[in-house]
Amino acid sequence: MESYIIEEQDGLLVFTINREEKRNAISYDVMDGLEKAVSLAKENEIKAMMITGAGESAFCSGGDLSVFHQLRTADEAYVMLKRMSDILIKILLLPKPTIAVMNGTAVGGGCELASACDFRIAKNGMRAGFIQGSLAITTGWGGGTIISEKLTHADAMKMLMEAIPYNDEQLLQLGFVHSIYSGDAITAGQSYLHNIMKLESDVLKAYKEMFIKKMIHNGIEERVNEEVNRCAILWGEEAHHEQVAKFLNK
Repeated sequence: MESYIIEEQDGLLVFTINREEKRNAISYDVMDGLEKAVSLAKENEIKAMMITGAGESAFCSGGDLSVFHQLRTADEAYVMLKRMSDILIKILLLPKPTIAVMNGTAVGGGCELASACDFRIAKNGMRAGFIQGSLAITTGWGGGTIISEKLTHADAMKMLMEAIPYNDEQLLQLGFVHSIYSGDAITAGQSYLHNIMKLESDVLKAYKEMFIKKMIHNGIEERVNEEVNRCAILWGEEAHHEQVAKFLNK
């Protein structure tokens, strides 16, 4: 079974992480799929891109620790972190509107993936949080830098430094999600984008490029690279490996 699904529906490119048995954790195959989806989303007939997860329980549980825990040193971790951060930058700077439809739990890297999208909507009852700090690392795919760009100073710091999951209402209050939905994920995403999809592609692109220029002016790519370097160093420390071992042995 493919670890991802890419579909096109009336100008909306839908990318679904299809690893329900792994709580839609990011693997190298999923990275391949995201790179492919971003490339396809640049095509003229695509107006917007949606990212969601398979099933009802998880949007994305972050990186697949059963795979990435094998990365022991800072140098080994850096290669993986840099690749995924490059993907998030591509999503962030995609000249089309993007939406993360958080159909279930989103923790760690799952929140980083969602943060790269312009809009985030959450299924009622779901929980999400940047829990990386509890594993003795920081965000390492660029998510910390990205939410520092998008949320207020205090709300971004709270989410990163508390390192806990929040419920849907708390996420709405923090400004991390923009709407709470019930029912089918793809239908909810289509509904949220309904008015946006009425506009011409060139209009949507022109508006998105305003925000892209602002982020580039603020040095977003350089700041993300610094985040990756810091996380890689912490990844190689014994404290991180001890916390991951405890997590995997729960």
